[in-house]
Amino acid sequence: MENELQHRTVLLEEAVNALITRTDGVYVDGTFGRGGHSRAVLAKLGEAARLIAFDKDPQAIATARAIGDPRFEIVHESFASLAPALATRGIGRVAGVLLDLGVSSPQLDDPSRGFSFRADGPLDMRMDPTRGESASEWLARASQQELTEVIRDYGEERFAVQIAKALVARRAESDRLGPLDRTGELAEIVARAVKTREKGKDPATRTFQAIRIHVNQELAELQVVLEAALSSLEQGGRLVVISFHSLEDRIVKRFMQARASAPAVDRRLPIRAVDLPAAPLKIIGRVFASDAELDANPRARSAVMRVAERVAP
Repeated sequence: MENELQHRTVLLEEAVNALITRTDGVYVDGTFGRGGHSRAVLAKLGEAARLIAFDKDPQAIATARAIGDPRFEIVHESFASLAPALATRGIGRVAGVLLDLGVSSPQLDDPSRGFSFRADGPLDMRMDPTRGESASEWLARASQQELTEVIRDYGEERFAVQIAKALVARRAESDRLGPLDRTGELAEIVARAVKTREKGKDPATRTFQAIRIHVNQELAELQVVLEAALSSLEQGGRLVVISFHSLEDRIVKRFMQARASAPAVDRRLPIRAVDLPAAPLKIIGRVFASDAELDANPRARSAVMRVAERVAP
């Protein structure tokens, strides 16, 4: 309960206002978290509306199941399963899809989840601890090249090679020291390998981000859900995405820009402009947290919300 009380939903009013274009539609919250966006959406929808929410985290699912609203349904799956989940429920098109990416405050603040280097805990990092491979298990088997690529590409860490070497060296000591299975020790290994530190940022920040993204396949699932959301949107429906770091935002930005541009056609072909297929999306804009929200919730400082609308059938 304490973690839930500490959680503040980022860009709450801005996201809900951008998402809802009609109050009787079917909407999707792809990242229920602790339900801030979902509850605000339900508060603005009419009796005939419907909200389907997704989350991988069992704690989020438990919170969602306490919502006693017949218009609401929670799905214990990744948002990458959006298309089949809607099909199973007989839902063709939806009026809006909201995605609030990344890890939530309760997940970060709970040492037992292993997402944070600020307090020692088991090195897990899975959004759903009941499924898949933990961070500790992956670190125990990944090659030095794979470690380097993940830390470099997903963490944008310039000392990725040095960190990977240090992790492999630590693994060679597993018979004597036991497995690398605590967040505190991982943070210490990274701190020793990183030669210079960014002001105000822990040296383990980028490595923890990279491993979390890899373990949960966050960027791959984001690509899947963006395509599924576009295919699922009705004409006039909105796609609203809140990102918290450059890798996510870059994917969202490029996706929206690409789908908002008419397909390129060889000018030498005898095709009239009116016969060209229309771009499916129109970019509505992007929004950042207000000064007031930043004062109340410093974690909102990196948030970027992008909004696009389906304009072609």
